[in-house]
Amino acid sequence: MTDSTSGRPDDITSMASEPLPGADSAASEAERVAALVEQLAREASENKDKLLRSLAEMENMRRRTDRQVADAREYGIAAFARDVLAVADNMSRALSAIDPQLRQTADAGLKSLLEGVELTERELLNVLEKHGIKRFEPTGEKFDPNLHQAMYEVPDSSLPNGTVAKVVQAGYMIGERVLRPALVGVAKARPKPPPAPPPEEVVTKAEEPPEEPVEAPANDNPGEPAPDTVNERDDSNASRSPRSPHSRST
Repeated sequence: MTDSTSGRPDDITSMASEPLPGADSAASEAERVAALVEQLAREASENKDKLLRSLAEMENMRRRTDRQVADAREYGIAAFARDVLAVADNMSRALSAIDPQLRQTADAGLKSLLEGVELTERELLNVLEKHGIKRFEPTGEKFDPNLHQAMYEVPDSSLPNGTVAKVVQAGYMIGERVLRPALVGVAKARPKPPPAPPPEEVVTKAEEPPEEPVEAPANDNPGEPAPDTVNERDDSNASRSPRSPHSRST
C-alpha cells in the first residue's frame, strides 16, 4: 500500500517518524551521567562539611584542654594555699601583739627570736608570691564586693562614702582569682547638720522691737483710790440708792 501524496509506502513513513534506537540510548546515558555527577558533588560537599566540623571540634577540644591544663597548673594549689594562709595570719598576729616599747627594751635573745619570726613571715610571703599568690590591703580604695567583705561601718567624714577605712584582715589573690577576700571596715559619711537660716530672716527678727508691758496709771495720793476706781464705785452706789421724795414731786 502506497501513500497517495508522496508515493511512498506506509511502512517507510511510519519508520521515518519513530526515533532511532541509538539516539534514545545516548540521551538516557547522558541523563544517568548527569544524575551521578550531581549525586557525587552533593556527597563531596557533605563530606567536606563533616570534615570541617570535625577539625573545628578537634581545635576547640585542644584549646579547652590547654586551658584546663593551665588552670590546673595555676589554681591547683588553691586549697593548699588557703590552708597555709592561716599560718601566715597567726604569725602576723603574733608580731603585731608585741608592744614597740618592748621591742626596744628586749634583750638580745628576744630580739633574735622576733627577727627570726619576721624573717620566716617574709619568706613565707615570698614563697606564696612565687606561686602566684599575692597579698593586698585595700586601705583607701573604693569598696568592691568582688574583692572585699564588709565587717562594719566607720563614721568618717574625711573619706568618701563607700571607701575602705580600715583593713581587719588582708586579702589574697591567686592569679586573677580571689583566694580570700579582705575583711574591711567601710567609711560612712556623718549626716550633715541642717542648713542655717538666711541672713535676712535673722536681721528682721533682730530689728523687731520688744513688746512693752502695759502698766496701770500711777496714783499720786496714796490715801485716795485711783480715779477709775472712784468713778466705778460712784456709779454703782447711784444705781443702788433709792430716789428721794423731792425728786418724785418734781
